[in-house]
Amino acid sequence: MKSILKAIARPSTDIAARLDAIDWAEATSDLDAQGCAVLKGLLAPEQCRELASLYPDDKNFRSRVVMGRHGFGRGEYKYFSYPLPDLIAGLRPALYAKLRGVANRWNETMGIDIRYPGSHDAFLKRCHEAGQVRPTPLLLQYGAGDYNCLHQDLYGEHVFPLQVAILLSEPGRDFTGGEFVLTEQRPRMQSRPEVVPLAQGDAVVFAVHHRPVQGTRGFYRVSLRHGVSRIRSGHRHTVGVIFHDAK
Repeated sequence: MKSILKAIARPSTDIAARLDAIDWAEATSDLDAQGCAVLKGLLAPEQCRELASLYPDDKNFRSRVVMGRHGFGRGEYKYFSYPLPDLIAGLRPALYAKLRGVANRWNETMGIDIRYPGSHDAFLKRCHEAGQVRPTPLLLQYGAGDYNCLHQDLYGEHVFPLQVAILLSEPGRDFTGGEFVLTEQRPRMQSRPEVVPLAQGDAVVFAVHHRPVQGTRGFYRVSLRHGVSRIRSGHRHTVGVIFHDAK
């Protein structure tokens, strides 16, 4: 396992520059207010095409899931195997470093004792020691009529409370429909939907499970789920970057 963790590389200069160009104060504010934030232009079009082109080659993946067989929706996805593709291997620790502060502050606000270590390698070591050793970054593929039901990506005891989805296809050219959807369930209230428009290469950061919300008597937890609306035409590819590994 040490060799796997060592292989998780630093982000490329290009990715590091794109991450540095993001207004993280604004992203943090959006996460606190809505439970999600858009990171515009995280990947270039050629990087999007490179990742999407990996889908047909099973040697890149540890498993394939056909959603309809499990009641997850329609479409399919594949979990990457270790070692991850260089682009994902660089993005995962770099994004973790940007989001760790929000994750720790949210847990403190919600009265959760768990804190996340300074590096993603250290967090993965925690996951692996608990038996969560399977990589969770995934590549999703949708065709016309496909959709993804509302869900949460938990996978085990150790959960990093934020994750990232990156749209690899170009809306209006490669596909129509297929909007990213987030719903929030507050206590004794109806669910609140949030539709997040994305362009090719944009990423959305969102809460995996729950987040704190300020109420009249202090903070309370709200539960979130995410999914994708029906693809009306064409094909849509997305990469999901989840920071905890699975049992």
